Amino acid sequence: MKQITNTIVMIRPVKFRMNEETAVNNYYQEDVGVIDANTKAQQEFDEFVSVLKSVGVHVIVIDDDPENDTPDSIFPNNWISFHESGDIGLYPMFAVNRRRERRPEVLNRIESSGFEIKNVVDYTEAEDEGVFLEGTGSLVLDRVHRKAYCALSPRADEELLIEFCEDFEYTPVIFTAYQTVEKDRLPIYHTNVMMGVGETFAVVCLDCIDDKKERKNVVNHLKNDGKEIIAITEDQVNHFAGNMLQVAGSEDKRYLVMSSAAFNSLTKDQITKIKKHCEILHSDLNIIETLGGGSARCMMAEVFLPKEQ
Repeated sequence: MKQITNTIVMIRPVKFRMNEETAVNNYYQEDVGVIDANTKAQQEFDEFVSVLKSVGVHVIVIDDDPENDTPDSIFPNNWISFHESGDIGLYPMFAVNRRRERRPEVLNRIESSGFEIKNVVDYTEAEDEGVFLEGTGSLVLDRVHRKAYCALSPRADEELLIEFCEDFEYTPVIFTAYQTVEKDRLPIYHTNVMMGVGETFAVVCLDCIDDKKERKNVVNHLKNDGKEIIAITEDQVNHFAGNMLQVAGSEDKRYLVMSSAAFNSLTKDQITKIKKHCEILHSDLNIIETLGGGSARCMMAEVFLPKEQ
């Protein structure tokens, strides 16, 4: 089992804007009245792709379909996940306009890139019941130790999480993560905003887990699996420092990928700790983060599928 991959799927936006349907519980989105947001998001996207490719990450770029009017298509990891078994997961999405992001063309492109899809595990019918689990936004997977870290929220249902864990043979590690919104403590919409798990380390905001037992449980799981815990603050989470992903580049080099805002929020000590494990890659994603309320990790759907024989 591998924790990281060198192959990423990214969707190039054609109708990017602030999504009014997700803003109801994604408190990181800000409508700052950007003119021609889509063009600016495309520029950030293209630069980010070139940064990844420059170190040998294989990026499969697929253009979004303008007919669908999908402002958040730039975040594909929420609706699909790819696994070494050859299985893929398709996930129920909270926002109605995000459900149109699930396109057969994406699967066709993956297969035409030489990967084998053996089985589709489809949870999307849960949308009819108003139940959601938004892929590797809701689930932070330790693929080697078979653990699924999940912060429960309107977009991460506990029963559906258990079903995923039974289907894909993971142990659930369940908690609630909070952020302060105008003095209220409200659930963070996606787990991957406040934590990321690499091969030998985890970046996590323990301050977001208000329940001491839940916090201790997360720490114990990470420590027992030999992960160095690199703690970040809630303020750093607000700069998307939790939204990071470790990838493999050429010559098997390891990189932790993040936005420039996330990188600039880190302390020297945190950077030193990360660099013990891998190099850091960052790119400016300001417009995407401000309007979209998501960052580097959300933009990358990792491909672990077997190659076609």
